[in-house]
Amino acid sequence: MSDLHFKELPKMHTTYANVIKSLLPHGDSKASTLPTSVYTVDKLAIDESNLKEYRKICGFMDDGRVPATYFAVLSQTLQMNMMAKPEFPFAMLGLVHIENSVTQHRVIFDTETVSMAVRLDNLQAHEKGQQFDFITTVSVDDEVVWEGVSTYLSRQKKSKQERDAQKATADKPAPVTAKLEPVDGGVHEMISVAEDIGRRYAFVSGDFNLIHLHPLSARAFGFPKAIAHGMWSKAKSLAILSKNFKLPSAYRVDVSFKLPVFLPSTVELISDAPCELGVEFGVYATKGDKPHLVGSIAYL
Repeated sequence: MSDLHFKELPKMHTTYANVIKSLLPHGDSKASTLPTSVYTVDKLAIDESNLKEYRKICGFMDDGRVPATYFAVLSQTLQMNMMAKPEFPFAMLGLVHIENSVTQHRVIFDTETVSMAVRLDNLQAHEKGQQFDFITTVSVDDEVVWEGVSTYLSRQKKSKQERDAQKATADKPAPVTAKLEPVDGGVHEMISVAEDIGRRYAFVSGDFNLIHLHPLSARAFGFPKAIAHGMWSKAKSLAILSKNFKLPSAYRVDVSFKLPVFLPSTVELISDAPCELGVEFGVYATKGDKPHLVGSIAYL
């Protein structure tokens, strides 16, 4: 897989056949390396209508600034093109988005023209298979203004040796993510998640994974209902927090995706009170303590 330069973000239909092919299983063999190619859009102007709809769906203010999560959405078409290539070692169908980090180094205005580069890195073992990162860099001239890391898990069958090793450590308690308690100065808000949010977000983001679109297509992949995109949940949380707290020009937002948000539903966003370092937050089930997403905003 060689480096590629694009004049604009590639359209999904141009690689549709390869995307369908990449959904098929690649066998149970583990990857030893990742492709080293870099995919770059040299001059990327923000699509005003797409950004307007993104702000509307996620709840961001139309203030001339690019939301910190938006470039993660734009980078997905480059990621999809990489995953559709024969050299990519995993089948798309088995991939799970487990973590995401976005870093805004300064305010980015929606009138700016940027360059965007995406590459793969950090292949490592995971208890359920292997994980890897898509790393995105956004620049204005020679200035890096935004960076993002999307971590994916490729679920794989374990060897007998791995199963035996897991049994030997089965008595170790799993780490527990404690639910944040509402506090003065923090955010505590119920979020109503509409049944059609998966379809609406798909048209904005280009992520038409069938588990997000309809109960029938979701059931084919083992879900009783369609589920919300994890990046929508992150963006919705950030939009609410940014309206309640004055965020600095430079900050990083890290999240780990936990349990799926079934559609429709109501979920609970809770944050602590901000300190000089930042703020922690989580999205939880309204009944019980189960987390859908846990994260933090670090002030830089």
